[in-house]
Amino acid sequence: MQIDVSEATEVTPELVAALERLIPQLSQSSPPPTDEELREIVKSDASILLVARDPATGEIVGSLTLVVFRIPTGVRAWIEDVVVDEAARGRGVGEALNRYALERARAAGAKTVDLTSRPSREAANRLYTRIGFELRETNVYRFDLGADRG
Repeated sequence: MQIDVSEATEVTPELVAALERLIPQLSQSSPPPTDEELREIVKSDASILLVARDPATGEIVGSLTLVVFRIPTGVRAWIEDVVVDEAARGRGVGEALNRYALERARAAGAKTVDLTSRPSREAANRLYTRIGFELRETNVYRFDLGADRG
C-alpha cells in the first residue's frame, strides 16, 4: 500500500482530532497537544510535523516529528514521537514516515539522524534496524526539571 506522507503546514480540526486519537497510543503520561501547542510546532523552524494518510480514505493514520537544528559541529536531526494508529500498523505507515523524515533531514543538511525507542516497542525497533538505523553504544541521560531537588 502506498502511504501519503506530508508536512503539516497549518493546524486544522482534522489534525487536532488525529493527534487527540494518536498521542494516547504513544504515551499514557503525556496529553495530546493543544491547538496552541500544535501551532507552535507547525510554525517552528526547528520542528517538522509529518502526517501519514491512508490513500483510500485520506484519514491521518500516523505522525512523526522531525527536529532539525544547527549546533557548532553541524546540522543535527532527531526523530521524536513516532506513532501509527493501532488499526493501521503493519501496513508500512511507520516506514513511510521515517523514510520521508530521513530525506527531509538530508535536504536540510543533516549528516545523521538520531532517535530513541523503548526496547518494549519491538516492532518499531525491528523497523528502525531494517531501514538502516544502527543501535549506538551510548548513555542517555534525563534531568527532570519538575522534580523537587531540595
